[in-house]
Amino acid sequence: MSELIQRAKNFATSAHQRIGHRRKYSDQPYQVHLESVARLVASVSEDPEMIAAAWLHDVVEDTPATLGDVEREFGAAVAALVQDLTDVSRPSDGNRALRKESDRQHTAHASVRAKTIKLADLIDNCQDITGHDARFARVYLSEMHALLAVLGEGNARLLNKARALHGECVERLSQGVGTDANPASGGLAALFPQVANSPILRRFREVFTAGDIAEPLLSFDTDAPEGDTARIMKSRHLQIAGIRVDGVVQAYVRLSDIEADVGPAGGNGGDQAGAAPSGRQLQHISADQVLGINAPLMDVVGILTRHDQCFVSVFDSVVGVIERDAVNKPPVRMWLFGALTLYEMGLVSLIEKIYPDGGWQRILPAGRLEKARQLQGERERRNQHCELISCLQLADKAMLTLEYPPARDALGLPSKRAAKALIKDIESLRNHLAHSQDIVSHDWVQIIRLAHRMAELSTS
Repeated sequence: MSELIQRAKNFATSAHQRIGHRRKYSDQPYQVHLESVARLVASVSEDPEMIAAAWLHDVVEDTPATLGDVEREFGAAVAALVQDLTDVSRPSDGNRALRKESDRQHTAHASVRAKTIKLADLIDNCQDITGHDARFARVYLSEMHALLAVLGEGNARLLNKARALHGECVERLSQGVGTDANPASGGLAALFPQVANSPILRRFREVFTAGDIAEPLLSFDTDAPEGDTARIMKSRHLQIAGIRVDGVVQAYVRLSDIEADVGPAGGNGGDQAGAAPSGRQLQHISADQVLGINAPLMDVVGILTRHDQCFVSVFDSVVGVIERDAVNKPPVRMWLFGALTLYEMGLVSLIEKIYPDGGWQRILPAGRLEKARQLQGERERRNQHCELISCLQLADKAMLTLEYPPARDALGLPSKRAAKALIKDIESLRNHLAHSQDIVSHDWVQIIRLAHRMAELSTS
């Protein structure tokens, strides 16, 4: 195994392990899937960059790592492959079918090497899904069929294997072969209809936008001297600035990259101090990094999942920038509190549906039930009448809900252990929000998941 592949394996394994990421149906460590994909790619190619990208193909979508992190660790070529393999759809694009079509178009323009890796990913996922969840497998096989139509440039052996497997799985499902792990679930909208159909949710999407947390993007012409650019950026405490090409911001430059060439003093006394930023320093702004100023925060989180920066435009001109740390700003905290409140409202309604006539009281641990009764008694003492269920802690409500298998299925949780981990993550985010602590460092993955849940509800 080459040094590049070993580093990619270690990086991906560690990144997925840190967030407790496991396979949905088997509950195996997620690196089992990554290894399967890497082995399939290695069976048809000795290209170390391709095999490294196979290990890394989900690291941007599923972990706190960005494409910038991948490029810094493994170089531009591997990062380009991972970018081709990373979905670009936004929550505001609409329902699942519309989002998947956007991602399919992205895949259609991917490199030949990336298409080969995608074929390996489809093969492993198809085997896993159709063997465990016949209901979702029908959806997945339809999406796989559409993807195969744009993957013809990929490796012929893997393409033929993927096509044959797709045909076999379609035939198995038509004969009713296979298990259906999710027969009762109609997704989150079916579990939380009061939230999904609420006008509050629709307004919730529109209240906070990219413009609420964006910072103005100072920009320079491409021929602006490096020394002057660095000096102005430092005087304004800016780490990033836009670069205008033919009068339009199309790229950006980092202060750290300029200082590496001209020195921290803004010049090194040579010709370099009067030179414009070099092509090595300039970073192109890709289309999937740019949002309109009124774009919902769900879309901002989606871009910051993939990239170090999200750029904001007005009338198609890039005028602002959002970096991941901006998620700590008050508008995002208010938005996340609102999302958790909607989530908690949905839990109460679902508990009442699952456990009619207060049957949940027989399941909740005695100590937790007593705490709820004490709180109810205190509220009634203050003439604040409330139902006992309203006095439960968020973790209690989540625990009761996730005892219900269709709820775990809709949330992609393969076991009660995974459900307990989710409850712990939700509590962590809620507590860090309440105490004004850094939620980006501690709870980024949970923020991504919460944004996805809200998107799924609002586009159902």
